[in-house]
Amino acid sequence: MFEISSKLGQQLFFLRELDKLKAVYRKTMVKPDNNRQENSAEHSWHIAVQALALKEYAEEPVDICRVINMLLLHDIVEIDAGDTFAFAESSELSGQGAKEMQAAERLFGLLPEAQAEEFKALWLEFEQVETPDARFAKAMDCLLPVIQNMDNEGGTWAKYQVTRSQVLKRNQYLEKLAPKLWTYVLEQIDISVQNGWLKDS
Repeated sequence: MFEISSKLGQQLFFLRELDKLKAVYRKTMVKPDNNRQENSAEHSWHIAVQALALKEYAEEPVDICRVINMLLLHDIVEIDAGDTFAFAESSELSGQGAKEMQAAERLFGLLPEAQAEEFKALWLEFEQVETPDARFAKAMDCLLPVIQNMDNEGGTWAKYQVTRSQVLKRNQYLEKLAPKLWTYVLEQIDISVQNGWLKDS
């Protein structure tokens, strides 16, 4: 009979816990699936592939493997802390940082110590957005909803009356890090305003 080592047991328990991320729903809608809400697990997969596909647009040198690792890990904390709408009022976001830190401690803490520290360090690097890898990862996290909303006649932008300035601010990391992608976002924002999908303010 195969015996599971304590290390493998911890890793398997962590992987089982990750299944819960598939039940965390975001505001973004999946147009090809009758506009159902997207879950955080599929969002993480999608932006990781996006980063791989668009890595050539990063002006700073980035380690794409580290970027992908960050993107696959960045939303795991939502299992405990829940998802927050990117354009929520500041009052709705109060205390979210502390909740996410507590979630990171618990969830990554399920892993063997060295792996827990590695995963948590990547998550923190993404959150702090100070390194080129983290900035590119954050930019990818922000860019995909632009594409999804444009493909869905404004999607959540239209539904929640999001403004031009909010989308510009959210995608600010692209301006210096990936200017060609920034130009694309600016073009999409102009189209959205013209179509009434984004408020012009």
